[in-house]
Amino acid sequence: MLQRYKNILVPIDGSYEAELAFKKAVEVAKRNGKETKLQLVHVVDTRAFQNISSFDTAMVEQVTETARKTMDGYVKEAKEAGLENISYSVEYGAPKVIIAKDLPKELGTDLIMIGATGLNAVERLLIGSVTEYVTRTADYDVLVVRTDLDNKPALSKEQHVKTNNILN
Repeated sequence: MLQRYKNILVPIDGSYEAELAFKKAVEVAKRNGKETKLQLVHVVDTRAFQNISSFDTAMVEQVTETARKTMDGYVKEAKEAGLENISYSVEYGAPKVIIAKDLPKELGTDLIMIGATGLNAVERLLIGSVTEYVTRTADYDVLVVRTDLDNKPALSKEQHVKTNNILN
């Protein structure tokens, strides 16, 4: 029996790795049928604002507006690819817990498609990888996207830009 996922969650953080996860999630959703839901999420890490002494709500609003514009672009791209059942949310809090636990439970997620971490070894040691946490603790299937649409190892964003500049 072929496994069909009906509710796919894709965290979007603006990274190249998240973009690859989104593109692959669109293809998986298309293969699984029109009733498949593709749900995108961007989590504003509110801990980043705790260190700002003069907390400014305008800053949060600006981050939220930027996230919404980015998400609108992804929704448009998914619809142009033929998906009909797509939505997004902008959440606030700790990305690890929201992506691994809270949101999948709330949305009835059966697959989380997440980009491989863009952090270097020192950053992973100090703050930990959201991807690593999700794969370790989520109660749902998790697919970590490490390759492009041709299933070739994904280049880093810098390598990707450099390669495109050379080809153009």
